[in-house]
Amino acid sequence: MTLRIIGAGLGRTGTLSLKIALERLLDGPCYHMAEVFAHPEHVPVWHAAARGEMPDWRAFFQGYRASVDWPAASFWSELMAVFPEALVVLSVRDAESWWRSAHQTIFPASRGASGEWRAMIDALFAARFTSALEDRAACIAMFERHNAEVRRAVPRSRLVEWRASDGWAPLCAALQLPVPSEPFPHTNSTEQFLGAHAARTQA
Repeated sequence: MTLRIIGAGLGRTGTLSLKIALERLLDGPCYHMAEVFAHPEHVPVWHAAARGEMPDWRAFFQGYRASVDWPAASFWSELMAVFPEALVVLSVRDAESWWRSAHQTIFPASRGASGEWRAMIDALFAARFTSALEDRAACIAMFERHNAEVRRAVPRSRLVEWRASDGWAPLCAALQLPVPSEPFPHTNSTEQFLGAHAARTQA
């Protein structure tokens, strides 16, 4: 089993919905930040990668059919080289709405982390995004720069640009698969994220 999809879209661009959809389409697991919560032994691997010490990506993603969301999305370029047959899905949304969502959800959650989790997150943002998470202009500029770089670097034949409102159609067309009969799995709104995060921190 090897990656067929490399998600290059940053967190809060519908990545959990995309994970669920790709698992349905590809009949196999999709790597997402949720996997890091489930596998704390992955934290030092991502921390090392943020410092420039790349793992054996093929071994690391053994058993997965796709990857989306942070932290994997930060390494889309490296993954493209390792998995040359994989399509790259750039999940996007309006930059201002992305900022509002990230500012209410993943950025506060990252500041609340501790130990190696916090060290990994800080290193990842510093190396692959920005450490100025309270600076709206800096974050939006990096969000737009990231998306522009993906569009510039990925050949058109490999790139699928996707919004959550697009649903199944662009994914199925790119994968040459029929559109499922069930509704697209829209999930992980800001309210759902905050509720899940509160439950996790109280557990």
